[in-house]
Amino acid sequence: MDSNQITRDYFDSLLLETRYMEAVVPSITMELYGERFSSPIMTAALSHLKTLYQMEEEPMVGYARCAARTNSVHWIGMMEEEEVGQVIATGARTIRVVKPFADEDKIMRQLCHAEEKGALAVGMDIDHIFDRHGNPDVVMGEQMEPKSMQQMKAYVQATHLPFVVKGVLSVHDAVRCAEAGARGIVVSHHGGRLQDAVPPLMALPEIRRELGADMPIFVDCGVCSGMDAYKALALGATAVSVGRHLISYLKEGTDRAAERIEEMSRELKGIMASTGVRDVNSFDAAVLHHGGM
Repeated sequence: MDSNQITRDYFDSLLLETRYMEAVVPSITMELYGERFSSPIMTAALSHLKTLYQMEEEPMVGYARCAARTNSVHWIGMMEEEEVGQVIATGARTIRVVKPFADEDKIMRQLCHAEEKGALAVGMDIDHIFDRHGNPDVVMGEQMEPKSMQQMKAYVQATHLPFVVKGVLSVHDAVRCAEAGARGIVVSHHGGRLQDAVPPLMALPEIRRELGADMPIFVDCGVCSGMDAYKALALGATAVSVGRHLISYLKEGTDRAAERIEEMSRELKGIMASTGVRDVNSFDAAVLHHGGM
């Protein structure tokens, strides 16, 4: 089955009860890695937008301006170092995700470069290690390879910034990321790279229980509304990323994409108010009920 549809169906199967007694106007501000952001709704780690979409502005820069305008955490994926500098120069607080290149020197260069340019955090996208036939993947002409725990620990130690691992979809991997020294993980199936993949929200509660309350856990894949964000946060996410959903708005301009993030944040706040959630640290998974797939 298509993993994206499975993920969408799982989102939609979760229903909410209301809690109005002693409710308050909620706060949706979020603290992450020592900084404060306006909402737990973030951008996602997209790559190479200019090869896919024709826009008036350099799309990766416009994407960053969207995050800067809304004071949202901004994520970026595979791109040239010059582009990384342009993105960070917009003022967007950026998490730079590098690929699991076979070229170890390239990984270290990209991690160091992001730190030098002022990134908020860095990380690695581990679910692009293999192609669909089980061989080391080749992405935009670049060879990937599986990474050992020793290598992951070396990446963590190569930077003073928080290191985040993207592409976690099991307790098995989540625990090993923590053991390697990661200071955050992204629960994701990378837009359905694996058929019949577990929906991120299905895997999330057990991962949260295993890692405890302090580890930042982010969720992407299929988030396209404040309601989706609410459900992920209620199940243990620290914040959520919105990627593909934003692209159609981004093609209308940076301002329109920023407005969409703000719309989703307002929707999130409204749902929090109706379910008794005071702030982003006060979510209760008991408000959710499975209504069937």
